[in-house]
Amino acid sequence: MARKRGPRNVSPVCPCGLQAYAQCCGPIHDGKPAADPEALMRSRFSAFALDRADHVLRTWHPQTRPESVANDPGLRWTRLEVLGTSGGGLFEAEGTVEFRAHYRDGGTPGIMEENSRFVRHDGQWVYWGPQR
Repeated sequence: MARKRGPRNVSPVCPCGLQAYAQCCGPIHDGKPAADPEALMRSRFSAFALDRADHVLRTWHPQTRPESVANDPGLRWTRLEVLGTSGGGLFEAEGTVEFRAHYRDGGTPGIMEENSRFVRHDGQWVYWGPQR
């Protein structure tokens, strides 16, 4: 009996590590609004891991968004750790997510850490940039 396959190059486990992709970041990549800043940040990490520049750009605030996001073929995002969150509640307009993203660049491991700021724009959470 043949096994049914999902979308090409998409593992059943979500790159953000939370649960299965189809129940986690997949729906957000397909346009479902993120429930909170952490869900959006996880979906953005997964988008980088899966080379979904469309999602990265669509979820970036227009005032801070670059014109494009280039894929680096030697860079592979491997693991995400959420270190903390603040704000981002149902009636709040801003929130932050502190995270540590692990990667391999040409086989060399590395870590990127950021405390990201998210804001509501047109009723949806979007990435503003690093919290300073």
